[in-house]
Parts: sequence; C-alpha cells; structure tokens
Amino acid sequence: MAKEGVAILGIYVADLAFTAKRQPVMGETLLGAKFALGPGGKGSNQSVAAVRAGGKVTFISKVGKDNFGDAALAMYAREGISSHVEQLSDASTGAAYIFLEEGTGNNAIIVVPGAADRITVADVEKNADVIRNSRVFMTQLEVPLSTGMRALEIARDAGTITILNTAPFVPIDDAMLRLADFATPNESEASALTGVEVRDLDTARKAADVLLKKGAAAALITLGSQGSLLHSASGSTHIPAFAAGPVVDTTGAGDAFNGGFATALSLGTMPLAAARFGSATAGISVTRPGTAPSMPNREEILNLLALSA
Repeated sequence: MAKEGVAILGIYVADLAFTAKRQPVMGETLLGAKFALGPGGKGSNQSVAAVRAGGKVTFISKVGKDNFGDAALAMYAREGISSHVEQLSDASTGAAYIFLEEGTGNNAIIVVPGAADRITVADVEKNADVIRNSRVFMTQLEVPLSTGMRALEIARDAGTITILNTAPFVPIDDAMLRLADFATPNESEASALTGVEVRDLDTARKAADVLLKKGAAAALITLGSQGSLLHSASGSTHIPAFAAGPVVDTTGAGDAFNGGFATALSLGTMPLAAARFGSATAGISVTRPGTAPSMPNREEILNLLALSA
C-alpha cells in the first residue's frame, strides 16, 4: 500500500488567551484588554494547519471526558481530521495560559498537558500502522519523551519521513535527534538545544551545524520575522518570511509553519519548496487572532506564494 498523508502525535489543550500591555509581576494584578478561549496544543494546531493546507491528516492524542475534550473531537470531525484521540474519564483536558502583548502580538505561554500527559508507548504501538502507512510523521516535545521517541522509531523503521518539532524546549538525548529527518526548532529552542545563541542567520547556521552533529539529518530553524533556515549536509538556504498583512497574533505561527511544511512534504514537494509553503502558511496565520482558528486554507497559501514569486 502506498504511503500517504501526515500522522501527528501531540496534545490538545484549551487555549486561554489574555491580552494586556504587559505581564503582571509576582503579587500584582493588572486589568487586561481582551480574553479569548479556543482550541490549542501544538500537535492539534499542526493537524488543523496541515489539513487546511490540503493534507490528509491523522491525529493521535488523549483528552478528558469533559467539555473541552468534546470540543476537540467536534473540531476534528468538522475539519476532516482522522481522530485517533482517546477520551479519559479520570483526567481533565489540558489547558494553556497565553499572554499576548497588546500592540505587538508577541506571546508567552504556560502549557499543562492534562490527559495528554498520559499518552504512552502502548498507545503509540496501538497506532503503529497509522504511523507506518503515512508519508510523513510529526511529533513535538509536549508529549512524554519516551512516547515520542518510540513513535519516531516506528516511523523511521517504516521509511516514513520524520519531523521532530523540538518545542517546547526540554533537554533531549541525541538519540531522539538521530531519528529526525527534519528537526524544526525556533530561535530560542535552537539556542537551548545547541548552546549557540541564535540572533541572526550566521548564528542560526552555527546552531544548525550542531544539530547535524547531534544526528538530525536536516535542521529547519524558524526565525520569526527573519524567516527560516533550511540547513543540511547538502546546503544551507534562507527562506524569507512572507508578509501577508499586519501582525495581529504570533501564537501558533510555528504550528502553522510545521503543519504547512508537513503537508507539502506529504504531497511530494521537495524540502526547500515545502519550507516556503510552510513559511507562507505562517505568514497568513499571524495576521489573524488565535491558534487553530488562524490557520489558512490551501488556496490562500498558494495565492500568497504566487504573489511572492
């Protein structure tokens, strides 16, 4: 059977987004400007980005048997995502506190995985055929490391393209990077993983070299407004950021990039063109509020790529 689509292992959380001029200091209370509740979690956001970008997507996770969990399953049905998401009656769906800086859209986030913290190696084994039969497999560091590691092993053994989105940063063994066809950190994650402070393209290349030495086949470092860097033994290419309009909310931009990139790879696009597709996906997402709701559809992405050609 021919491989197709994208399988994603990750978490779903409810995003609680607070907008204010600044974050409060310890012991202080501030009046905020706005509040929004919506779907979140890196793996879940990436699944929405990938399916809207034109991919066939399967999402593997756990949520609680509660209102937030019900909302997650309803969203996957609505979006056309194949849901391999188990609802637990003895755990609550996770949540994320998101601070949005008024005027810039910059963010700071605290994530509590909740039920998704109980995704086990046994759950991955149960979904092994889904991973093996996908053209691309992607996971992040929000899931337990042993679970993510086993899923990457299954994908690698089956010849499935592997993407390790090293977010949020937690210390990982080089053995995990050795299972990644593409490691996709942002600047701060690349800095923490490599010990090289990433400030610009030159320092990004140095950090990417370290990631290759640690075992990743290629590094794709996202650099915010500076775009991204695709770096491997065969070459190093800077992909400029796509400006689709005024920046409203940068939350979920990395998820948009990764979801778009994964879908493009799954459809047979070469890595550099896939990275440009991911960059265009992110460029549109930051012009809209929210995470999953901000993800663009395939036609919008292709139109932006055409305008920027």
